[in-house]
Amino acid sequence: MTSLRTTHVRRRRLGVATAAFGLLAALLTAGPAAAVPDPGDAPAPQGSVSAQDQAEARAAIRSGEIPAVDEVVHSDNITHIANVPREAFTSINTDLAFQGRYAFAGNYDGFRIFDISDPSSPKTVAQVLCPGSQNDISVSGNLLFLSTDSSRSDNSCNSTTQPATEKSSWEGMKIFDISDKRNPEYVAAVETACGSHTHTLVPERRNVYVYVSSYSPSAAFPDCRPPHDGISVIKVPRKAPEKAAVVNFPVLFPGEGPDGGGNPGAPTNPGVSKTTGCHDITVLPSKDLAAGACMGDGILFSLEDPENPKVIDQVQDNVNFAFWHSATFNQKADKVVFTDELGGGVGATCNERTGPNRGADGIYDIVGKGDKRKLVFRGYFKIDRHQADTENCVAHNGSLIPVKGRDLMVQAWYQGGVSVWDFTDSAKPKEIAYFERGPLSTERLVTGGSWSAYYYNGHIYSNDQIKGLDVLKLDDRRTDPAKRVRMHELNVQTQPDYFDDFDDD
Repeated sequence: MTSLRTTHVRRRRLGVATAAFGLLAALLTAGPAAAVPDPGDAPAPQGSVSAQDQAEARAAIRSGEIPAVDEVVHSDNITHIANVPREAFTSINTDLAFQGRYAFAGNYDGFRIFDISDPSSPKTVAQVLCPGSQNDISVSGNLLFLSTDSSRSDNSCNSTTQPATEKSSWEGMKIFDISDKRNPEYVAAVETACGSHTHTLVPERRNVYVYVSSYSPSAAFPDCRPPHDGISVIKVPRKAPEKAAVVNFPVLFPGEGPDGGGNPGAPTNPGVSKTTGCHDITVLPSKDLAAGACMGDGILFSLEDPENPKVIDQVQDNVNFAFWHSATFNQKADKVVFTDELGGGVGATCNERTGPNRGADGIYDIVGKGDKRKLVFRGYFKIDRHQADTENCVAHNGSLIPVKGRDLMVQAWYQGGVSVWDFTDSAKPKEIAYFERGPLSTERLVTGGSWSAYYYNGHIYSNDQIKGLDVLKLDDRRTDPAKRVRMHELNVQTQPDYFDDFDDD
């Protein structure tokens, strides 16, 4: 465990002079910005910044506008109670899932299982080496699911990188038996078109359906050719996971032309990602409802037939959204929060020049009934704690904090840290708590920070790409009722009905 130094800082208004580094210069211009997809099967990118940016970062640290390199800061209602650094894995930490007293943490090298029965002292139970970005992770019963979205030589955990132009290359879903948490067993693999960037579970008693999100096809890729305008649906029998197979590829963006009917991107919509699939999907099984964040589009669809999801509404924001990244319903299912991953997660976008409406969350109300429901835009939310030009920062993965009568969310912002915010008033969201570290460097842009920040059984768990697992305790009268909610299992993209399926201690 690392020592936990904590201080407090005021709201910051750090100005920014130039783009972070060459790769992102075109992305951070005054108009709408294009997105770079999440990093592939490669080390975290680094980039030089200007001498002026370096000087501004150092000056901001001296003045207290931003914390010092690696310094931990937080609001008064947050306590940082634990940090567990990376051990066997040296690559990027990614998503989180939970079951009972265990947390499951993805990493580009594989996955790690923690015993979190004492949140202040998580213990490593297992570390499973199985390379393949980005190892998006979820669990259901005795099964663990792992996404592979980098071209590999085969489907084994001993595979090596191999070009996607080779027909023998493999990408898709891996399935493990976790009956014995200390010794997970790899039991099945299913290849999917364009791999599996992320996945979402739709669990049933006998089967688990897996919605596989992937994108960026190419005529040069034998297993990922356009049009790629839908998602793969995998059916996994719980008692025979080795029989898992793709049972459908529903088209979500029907239309004429080689790329279907999604957002055409540039030059029609400059700076907006062309829709060639979905990045992430969140399902709300209790309402037979799902929301998809699909590059240039946000969609709402019905799950009444899980093998054949049906699109209800489709929206775009061609002014401020560059890359629709993820979605979260509120508890009443009358709102959806979509995130925009401006800069693909490697850019410095939490600054004055980028502004409050880009690289932000978009809050949409769901109005109407049944198949006539519509997504109606209400407002944006973005952290106002400006970061240095050496810090990648943008809206990323988060979850609801279950409190009746309020819409509360915890969210990761990469090096912007962890934010707790209230969107009960869709048009006037506000931050109510935060946790972050100072920049990894004042000399170069080094990618890091919180990938996922989720609320589970009374605590916030954040998987920091570089620094490891952080555990936070939130004490606030607005969020304290959530401490009574105890879940048996949580995959955030399979959003529960918190007040139907929980234990009240």
